Amino acid sequence: EDNLYFFDAISPSVANDSIDFSKAFFGSRYDTDGADYLNCPFTQSEYENFYNALINAERIEIKDFEPDKLFEGCLPVEIVAIRGIDALRFGAMKPVGLPLPSSDPAAKEKDRIAYAVVQLRREQADTESWNLVGFQTRLTYSEQKRVFQMIPGLENAEFTRFGSMHKNAYIKSPWLLEPTLQVGEFPTILVAGCLAGVEGYVEDIATGHLAGLALTALVKGMEINVPSQDTMHGSLVRAITNPKNIPFQPIAATLGLLPPLEKRVRRKKERRLSSVNRSVESINGFVETLRSKGYNIPDAVEFS
Repeated sequence: EDNLYFFDAISPSVANDSIDFSKAFFGSRYDTDGADYLNCPFTQSEYENFYNALINAERIEIKDFEPDKLFEGCLPVEIVAIRGIDALRFGAMKPVGLPLPSSDPAAKEKDRIAYAVVQLRREQADTESWNLVGFQTRLTYSEQKRVFQMIPGLENAEFTRFGSMHKNAYIKSPWLLEPTLQVGEFPTILVAGCLAGVEGYVEDIATGHLAGLALTALVKGMEINVPSQDTMHGSLVRAITNPKNIPFQPIAATLGLLPPLEKRVRRKKERRLSSVNRSVESINGFVETLRSKGYNIPDAVEFS
């Protein structure tokens, strides 16, 4: 925590509107943290079929990530599985403390325990993307889709991000960075790109651009402006600087990071178009604010 945080794996995420909520239930283990998690319960036969598919799925073999070089607390889910058929049931898929919903108030908790449970948690408190807890993996993308769609409730899941493993170095931005991308204790230092915990060339450029604008404001003694959260720039910055986003994993731009629309839109295509149009309007407003302060910024590209 005093040095660069070396990243080794991320779990896949799925879109909210692709989950079958009739097969899942909300609740935290032992009801300690409120209904922060969505739980997908397995019967014994469902679990055994899933387990066999998982341990036999095609993996990306990378020498740098042999099991003895991985952190024990962040092993790929398929590596944990090959240790024994019940290894996951005593780990990431432990059903204890997560009783199934029952219409019988007298039903005992021990009689309502599923054989195994996969937990999903929102990427952010108010976003539309769910992370598979403890499912960091090095399965190929096609195998992740095939195997993880065997999870009850995720049969038609749309993956907003697949799990992956690679070496990287980044700071614990939620603990260290302000929304202006300044280091809290050292406000003349700004961090962006991979080191700040964003993934992808476009994301690196976007945060680098914002850091450059912030540095200009610092030099000129002006207030630093930050894009609103309904823009992709703003939602990325929020994701990497939100103190609640711990444990922290590098984040790429997805529509799931954007806050929900104020008015519910049923059709997925129309909902996404509405989110994009809202973002374009907001980012254009951000540009006009900067121009009013003397920044020389070209016209934004019109979305169509």
